[in-house]
Amino acid sequence: MSSIVVIGSVNIDIVASVSRLPAPGETVTGAELNRYPGGKGANQALAARRLGADVRLVARVGDDAAADEALNLLRDGGVDLTDCRPIEGVATGTALIAVAPSGENHIVVAPGANRMLTLDDVQAIEADALICQLEVPVPVIVEAAESFDGFFCVNLAPAAEIDVRVLQRADLVVVNETESDWYGGSLKACSGMVATTHGAGIATLEHDGQVIAEAQPPNVQAVDTTGAGDTFTAALTEALVEGQAPAEALRFACAAGAVATMNKGAQPSLPSRESVLEWL
Repeated sequence: MSSIVVIGSVNIDIVASVSRLPAPGETVTGAELNRYPGGKGANQALAARRLGADVRLVARVGDDAAADEALNLLRDGGVDLTDCRPIEGVATGTALIAVAPSGENHIVVAPGANRMLTLDDVQAIEADALICQLEVPVPVIVEAAESFDGFFCVNLAPAAEIDVRVLQRADLVVVNETESDWYGGSLKACSGMVATTHGAGIATLEHDGQVIAEAQPPNVQAVDTTGAGDTFTAALTEALVEGQAPAEALRFACAAGAVATMNKGAQPSLPSRESVLEWL
């Protein structure tokens, strides 16, 4: 069993299922409202755990009632929360999500306690792999990248300015097509592999500007795409660390991401390894 540490965000997702996503300035009514635990860090940690890894999450939550709600599925799923601590007087992160029948979504995040991670929190990390995203302070990600000596994956989401040292250190960078366009030529600084997803389209894995693998996600009935990218990131990292060949690992990650879209909510829909293998 591989060991993975995830440094990242913990949120409560407030999800409105709507008949269609609103245009700018438009109000769409008649929504169905639900609450789910989320946050890219928490999603990736639970996804990696359900896919078979031994996982520890380094994160911060508030000292409010939402903290327990946000951590329940992680705790029940066996994620090590020793380094996921509450911050007094600060709210747990919250994401406001509108989801259309197609599964497409709009997301607005209030980071709350996610902003409170510090450089001291991410030193002396030992694991087979480390996964980071950009919903926590970028200096924390830089420190983690420079101090960790195992397999390092950074999911450049949400798109934001990133220190080139992170790109140069990463063994794996994960972006979707929108993020890939946003970063543009700066991704050429990546010394490791770059995985790019295209929703239900073909995903690619590149190294030194050359495509080394392509994979098509299985055809599923998407209900909610929230968490699909997080599942892809966790699955690809885990597969590569386990020693799977790039093409095999990318195929596994595409299947995991697709299966994660089949139910509502980010964390409730995260698949087990067995369910992913069934689709393969």
